[in-house]
Amino acid sequence: MEEPGLRETLAHRVCSFAIGCAFGRWTPQNAVGRLGRALPADVFGALPVHPPLAASASSTTSGVLANETGAVADLMRFVRNAIQAVAGAEAADMEQQLCETLGVATLREYFDATRCFFDAHVRQYSKSRRTAPIYWPLSTPSGSYTLWLYYHRLTDQTLYTCVNDFVEPKLKQVSEEADRLRGKSHRSSAEEKELERLADLELELKDFRDELLRVARFWKPNLNDGVQITAAPLWKLFRHRQWQNRLKETWEKLEAGEYDWAHLALSIWPERVVRACQRDRSYAIAHDLEDTLWHEVQVGTDRQGNPKYEWQPRDLSEVELNEIIDEVKAR
Repeated sequence: MEEPGLRETLAHRVCSFAIGCAFGRWTPQNAVGRLGRALPADVFGALPVHPPLAASASSTTSGVLANETGAVADLMRFVRNAIQAVAGAEAADMEQQLCETLGVATLREYFDATRCFFDAHVRQYSKSRRTAPIYWPLSTPSGSYTLWLYYHRLTDQTLYTCVNDFVEPKLKQVSEEADRLRGKSHRSSAEEKELERLADLELELKDFRDELLRVARFWKPNLNDGVQITAAPLWKLFRHRQWQNRLKETWEKLEAGEYDWAHLALSIWPERVVRACQRDRSYAIAHDLEDTLWHEVQVGTDRQGNPKYEWQPRDLSEVELNEIIDEVKAR
């Protein structure tokens, strides 16, 4: 008989697989067990460009899904598609068993609650001192609205997609409903309560939108920086306290110049980082500025009379250095 802890771990892995299918990371046809099919031989092959479950769901190609009933890009719709593909006629039973094992009323609740899926996901994707969750829930402070981002699909347009395709339409819907209730001369106690909820949600969505746009203006994600540095500017939008604190600390170190080797640092603080590259050749190599800022100089000969060389920073004037900084800004 399986231990409760093992059953919970297995249930989480099923949910992790399902959300991976939702984002196009996995295909349910690769599941071993009920379908009886082995994994593909090329397990390191390229990820699919389009979602494997629903060709009409363009949102998954952008790597953004909303955990919201009725949304066109509803996370749970894709999760259920994955479960259906694996379990077939037994999909409803499988979902119910997952909920019972995980101690939630619905799988939507499991993906929404801070201490449920994301908490397990962070632990699953942690090793030694490296923590690298690839599915990110960005939320309003109360958790009233959540968008899920897929790390491997991030671009400098992702946050604008969040705002334009998700937050703004939701805000419009909420504002219209709140205005309708405000316009009623006589409201029931239930309507008063609903208006209060909508007003709070409206304010949270506006703040959520503003924070996404603030970060979007300078955020140029580069997967070579790693999960933690890439996510650091978004630390305010995570509700998971431990992960939020880790990201806040990382962001403060970025601001202080401790990670000037990172591509994100160069995109945000080009002048500071270019000057750091002139002092540290390893930074220059990381930012493809080695030939621009450094050169090999002969510093004598060895015992056999062969010339000896060492890398030294180029003697650049302030004008020349500023020109390089301007070129970097224009990238």
